Amino acid sequence: MKPLHRLCTVAALLLSSSLAIGQAYPAKPITLIVPNPPGGVVDTSARLLAEPLARLLNGTVVVDNKGGGSGNVAYGLVARAPADGYTLLTSYSAYHVGNPSLMPKLPWAQKDLAPVALITAATNVITAHPSVPANNLKELLSYIQSNPGKLSYASQGNGSLSHVGTEMLKSQTGTSMVHIPYRGSGPAIQDVLAGQVQVFMTTPPSVMQHVQSGKLKAYAVTGKSRHPGLPQVPTTAEAGLKGFELEAWVAIFAPAGTPADVIAKLTGAIRQALEQADVKTRAAAAGVELRYLPPDALDALVKRETEYWSKVIKTAGITAD
Repeated sequence: MKPLHRLCTVAALLLSSSLAIGQAYPAKPITLIVPNPPGGVVDTSARLLAEPLARLLNGTVVVDNKGGGSGNVAYGLVARAPADGYTLLTSYSAYHVGNPSLMPKLPWAQKDLAPVALITAATNVITAHPSVPANNLKELLSYIQSNPGKLSYASQGNGSLSHVGTEMLKSQTGTSMVHIPYRGSGPAIQDVLAGQVQVFMTTPPSVMQHVQSGKLKAYAVTGKSRHPGLPQVPTTAEAGLKGFELEAWVAIFAPAGTPADVIAKLTGAIRQALEQADVKTRAAAAGVELRYLPPDALDALVKRETEYWSKVIKTAGITAD
């Protein structure tokens, strides 16, 4: 090769490399990793966000469900992913702030994940199979107190929000029920619908249709206000159980070390996505509350809730086994 041709080839390669490095983000599809199977508040939240986020970024956003290991499969995958903004975690509060206290050896640590934005929050609803002879929360708690250990309650798995939350309820009300853990809300709901397990506290999107059809009884929602998808269901405070609240949240995280400008672009686009009228309509129909927080506020939330969950888990003696 002649020297001039060689110089031209090298210059072309350098120019091509420079353009690739400087290409506007995103230059390829973004993957939202979901630590749960399809269905439920985490998956619903990711799918609510994916289309408007892709539109605002002028790119492609793919939702990829990586359930298993109490969320740790997905969390470990994102923690080890390249810090380039193309692999993001749709994080669930119970996994994010609960697993570090439940499991001494994790394939990830909170420091491995950089906060991007809080996207949704969801109250929980206390439900039971229609065979349970109680028409309101007071009657339900009274029945459980009169029949210690007779009823069983489902959870999405050891250490899940439904597990920790129901143990908190038991502790506060002096009741006793047998814990039956499942791998996710889907199989748990099926057994509750079949009457094999009687009680289940979970997020509204998982059970709204069954409550509305009469296949499940709903006694109370565990937030500060009633849920728009279940307006007939009182809050725990309205039902006579004051001081008991339980809320889940879903947030987006990136691998630690992701460039600040990429996180800033994602954060801004997510905020805009949550303000879209069609997203608000779809969220309301799914029973999910849109709630935005920027990275610094999300980081503070994680720190507060990690400390709180650590105390609850230790006090109740909850383990992941």
